[in-house]
Amino acid sequence: MQGAPFTTQAKKLLLLGSGELGKEVIIEAQRLGVETVAVDRYEHAPAMQVAHRYHVVDMLNEQQLRNVIEKEKPDFIVPEVEAIQTQVLVDLEKEGYHVVPTASATKLTMDREGIRRLANEKLGLPTAQYEFANSLEELKEAVNKIGTPCVIKPLMSSSGKGQSLCHTFDDVETSWQIALDGARGKSTRVIVEQFIHFDSEITLLTVRSVSGTAYCPAIGHIQKDGDYIQSWQPHQMSTEQIQEAEQIAKTITDELGGYGLFGVELFLTKDKVYFSEVSPRPHDTGMVTLATQNLSEFALHVRAILGFPITEIVLHTPGASHAIKAWEESKTYQVTGIGEALAVPNTEVRLFGKPETKIGRRMAVTLSTAETVEVANEKAKEAAEKVKIVYNG
Repeated sequence: MQGAPFTTQAKKLLLLGSGELGKEVIIEAQRLGVETVAVDRYEHAPAMQVAHRYHVVDMLNEQQLRNVIEKEKPDFIVPEVEAIQTQVLVDLEKEGYHVVPTASATKLTMDREGIRRLANEKLGLPTAQYEFANSLEELKEAVNKIGTPCVIKPLMSSSGKGQSLCHTFDDVETSWQIALDGARGKSTRVIVEQFIHFDSEITLLTVRSVSGTAYCPAIGHIQKDGDYIQSWQPHQMSTEQIQEAEQIAKTITDELGGYGLFGVELFLTKDKVYFSEVSPRPHDTGMVTLATQNLSEFALHVRAILGFPITEIVLHTPGASHAIKAWEESKTYQVTGIGEALAVPNTEVRLFGKPETKIGRRMAVTLSTAETVEVANEKAKEAAEKVKIVYNG
């Protein structure tokens, strides 16, 4: 049972991180009568614009994070980004707070070393070969072991920051600096991964709820510098690949536990499926589900969090999404070409409403549907190219 927002009987959801994904989570929670609170490090973040109220705090500051949670006393603490002092969530969970899906899952999945060792060494899931390094000299040794090309990433970062493809040994120092610049916090530890020559990479959205474990049709995507550019659903897979992907996803999400939606990233080769990463929250590539499914990834996440059943996930139509990014910095930008983009048949434009642009920052997305994913991809790209960001300084 629950009461209306702003009453003592209300169910309250506090969102840590208030970007475009969190905005959709807030909207879905409000549709089910939940009181919503958005938290982020800067004012007027997308989810703050639709939440019942919001707070601006440094989520990496232990005391600030604890203070806002203790002030609000939410029924559900829902992390939406990686830049959070996760130990605070572990401590608060011990004190009786409900962290989605669990505090340990949130902490573990934000640590590339922890999740990789769990997947490969404990659960026996197929992954790329990997090594860890704490210094440039150790990195050189690790690259010698793994070989080139290889992928170098900081242990903790978000949206692909700090990730690079090291083509030859001559690139090691450059990759080391990129990792340091993109890392969250002061850690200098990095992971070196074997470069897998995959045919494609997918996100398998996996939801754990009172109804059990369910999967959305696989989402294919193209990434650049670790950040997604384009995604589509469904991605073509063999029956064997689907079964293998679902088994990997179930194994890792069962281990993490709790209720909610997980974005499980996988590499597909001709004869194998490899585990890559997992995030215990809606995934950026999954924005396509806003146009393709009976329940979007955000609706699935909220239903699972609240303990409601998920009877079926239906793909109504093939579809695609295409990110629109900024390439300059401005606090007074404008967006043009929206009408032209909306003139593309069966296409939507979602502006995130971020208060300022930054180089490479995702500012909007186009969503298109069609009879095939190929046509949907073409339409989403065509619409995205019509949307222009005008920088006013």
